Amino acid sequence: MSMNQKDTSCKTPRWFFLKAQLNNLGPDAFKEAVEAAEPAILIDVRTPKEYEEDRMEGALNISYFDENLWEQLEHLDKTASFFVYCRSGRRSIRVCTLMRNGGFDNSKVFNLDGGMLAWRKKYPL
Repeated sequence: MSMNQKDTSCKTPRWFFLKAQLNNLGPDAFKEAVEAAEPAILIDVRTPKEYEEDRMEGALNISYFDENLWEQLEHLDKTASFFVYCRSGRRSIRVCTLMRNGGFDNSKVFNLDGGMLAWRKKYPL
């Protein structure tokens, strides 16, 4: 391909590949899994402002943008099941991937597919 030619090949976003390696649950399955897990830790990875506006009951706010994100995650009870969400699902995909790559048991880390946007379609305020 010459320098003047534009690459028009189909490119799949990287987050799509990351997501495929995770336990992604839609709103109903996420709700059921949280209720069934003992212990369950619900993690909202949105900003503190987003968290204050609307959150799931009992969720910890560990912002994806916090410089101490990993340190906060590292101190959680590793025997628990983790349920991670954000606004649309992209930040939570990254945090779940970080947890998996950081030694958390992948079978106990769950991502809310579609985030709060999907959740509020199913469970409005």
